[in-house]
Amino acid sequence: MGNMRIRAMEDEKIIDLYWNRDQGAIGHTAEKYGSYCGRIAKNILLNKEDCEECVNDTWLRAWNAMPDERPAILSAFLGAITRNLSLDRYRKLHTAKRGKGEVEFIFDELTDQVDKKEPSHYIEEQELVACINHFLKNLPKEHRVMFVRRYWYFDSITEIAERCACSEAKVKTTLFRVRGKLLDYLKKEGYAL
Repeated sequence: MGNMRIRAMEDEKIIDLYWNRDQGAIGHTAEKYGSYCGRIAKNILLNKEDCEECVNDTWLRAWNAMPDERPAILSAFLGAITRNLSLDRYRKLHTAKRGKGEVEFIFDELTDQVDKKEPSHYIEEQELVACINHFLKNLPKEHRVMFVRRYWYFDSITEIAERCACSEAKVKTTLFRVRGKLLDYLKKEGYAL
């Protein structure tokens, strides 16, 4: 029990380094989780150079994901990134070879049970969600509430107007303007929409 507490403290310190944009975070992450992430990549890719590249890309993804995200369990967060990057690389490397390898078999088993989305899309979605969350954080509170109520909770215009104590026309106008600003923001961030 004591070791788990120490480990959590260490992870919290590493996460704090990411949040403070201290580049030492990457070195500490590589030192603590390099073998762990390397094993995940190796189990999928079987090629040392590809594994090393995926692990290095994991540190970059972690750097880009924080501080927007604060992972509850750093090892799981890093493992998921490594796994998704490795699966994506595996698919790219094996598109010409259509034989069924073990990784493809396992992936097929999983996708029979879940959504047919590719694992790389989950990371892209997470990045897009982080980008949208950043945009929303910078909106005035009333605009943010209207946007979230409409597009997350699917509230009607009438319900939003009542909640915000304003007219339906104001809600419609605000949502129209926020959508336009969001579209501009996403284009500026490199999303082709």
